[in-house]
Amino acid sequence: MYLIFRCDCGRAVYAKKGVARKKCVCGKSLKVAERRIIAKTEDNQTASEKVQELQEEKYGGAYFTTADKL
Repeated sequence: MYLIFRCDCGRAVYAKKGVARKKCVCGKSLKVAERRIIAKTEDNQTASEKVQELQEEKYGGAYFTTADKL
């Protein structure tokens, strides 16, 4: 079971159930037990997809381009 929650920076993060702390990419160490759980999934692939959906929902779709097109 994987738990999906948000960091204080707004980023969606997932952690395996039973893990005490998870570190966000912003550098903050989060106590999983103190976070509001957004969703639960059975495997890490589904958790990763859900986090990606939440990130796109908040920040818009991700796209890749070359520097000369910016």
